[in-house]
Amino acid sequence: MKEAPSTYPLRLPRSVKAEVERRAKSDGTSVNQFVATAVAEKLAVMTTADFFAARRDAADFAAFDRIMNRQSGAAPIAGDELV
Repeated sequence: MKEAPSTYPLRLPRSVKAEVERRAKSDGTSVNQFVATAVAEKLAVMTTADFFAARRDAADFAAFDRIMNRQSGAAPIAGDELV
């Protein structure tokens, strides 16, 4: 089921509005669609940052250091050598 759109009166500085209008026109979209897409992209970036921050906070850095500093028993396979 598609979510019904809601309205929001948005106030932008004139210079920002002019640039949005210019970019929307060159993108072949409406100002509304351009702004909605920009907001959605910003939310995606913030959600991704939150995801990785949570992963970082749950990380076991002592275990990471042990794994990274362990001695390997096998030589790298062809193509995996450090350059």
